Amino acid sequence: MLVLVAPGQGAQTPGFLTPWLEIPGVRGALEAWSDAVQLDLVRYGTEGDAEEIRDTAVAQPLLVAAGLASAYMLFDDPAELPRKVGAIAGHSVGELTAAALAGVLPDEETVRLVRARGLAMAEAAAITETGMSALLGGDPEVSVAHLEKLGLTPANINGAGQIVAAGTMEQLAALNEDKPEGVRKVVPLKVAGAFHTHHMGPAVEKLAEAAKELVPGDPRLTYVSNKDGKAVATGTEVLERLVGQVANPVRWDLCMETFKELGVTALIEVCPGGTLTGLAKRALPGVKTLALKTPDDLDAARELIAEHA
Repeated sequence: MLVLVAPGQGAQTPGFLTPWLEIPGVRGALEAWSDAVQLDLVRYGTEGDAEEIRDTAVAQPLLVAAGLASAYMLFDDPAELPRKVGAIAGHSVGELTAAALAGVLPDEETVRLVRARGLAMAEAAAITETGMSALLGGDPEVSVAHLEKLGLTPANINGAGQIVAAGTMEQLAALNEDKPEGVRKVVPLKVAGAFHTHHMGPAVEKLAEAAKELVPGDPRLTYVSNKDGKAVATGTEVLERLVGQVANPVRWDLCMETFKELGVTALIEVCPGGTLTGLAKRALPGVKTLALKTPDDLDAARELIAEHA
C-alpha cells in the first residue's frame, strides 16, 4: 500500500524549483498559479534567496505549488493518483497540497487559500516575536511536560523522537538553557513565528473567512489529518480541520501510526522531499521510502508506484 505525503514549511531551499522547469507543462502550471495569487512563484523558486523564501506569505504557496507540480509528474494521467495511492497526508501547510491531490479543492482554489493562509499567519506572527525549535532525542512525555512548564507549546509532535517547541523568543531562549532530560540538542528552525499555537489565533479567523465561499468535495482516497491522525471522509470536515489546524499542534506521529494500521509498504514524499521520509525511515521500519527532490527521482518513484500501488 502506497502513501503519498507533502512536506511543510522549512523544506524549501534556494533554487529548488529550477530543475523542475525543464519538464514540459511545469512552468505553465506554476505561471497560472502565480497569476491566481499575484506572486511570482517561478522567480521565488529559482532565484529567491533563503531570506525571501523564508517569508511565510511566500513559502507556503511556493511549497504547495511545488508539491502539486511534482506529484502530477508521477502519473501519465492525474486521474490515476486516487486509484494508485492508498492514502495521502501533508505536514502543516502540506495538508493543503494533500487536500488538492485528494480532490477536496481544485488546484487554483487551493493555491489561493494557501496564499491567504500564509498572509494571515505572517500577520499573526508579527504581533509578538515568536519562533520554533526542534528537540532532538529524549522521551516525548518528559519533553512535553518540560515544554509546558516553560510555557512553550509542543507544536509538532513528529514521531521518531522529534518534537518541535513553539513560543516567544524568551521562552525558546530558556529552553536552550534548560533542555528536557535526554534531549541531545535544541535546533532553532527557520520559520517566522510560533505556528500551530494560540499565537496563530488571529490567522484562524482570517482563514475561516477565506474558506467560507469554498465548496469542497469529498476526498477520492484516504485522507489522513494532522489533528489526530484520523482518516477524514468528507470534504467539509477536511476544510474545517485545515482552518483550525493553523492554531493547533501537528500530530505527525499519529499520522504515521495510521499509515502503519493501513498497511503501508511504501511512502513517497513530493517536492521538496526529504524531511518526512527521514521521519518515516525511523518510525516505519521496513517501509520503502522515496523523496522527490529533483526530476532525477521520478523514474525510481514510478517504479515504486508500480510495485506498491
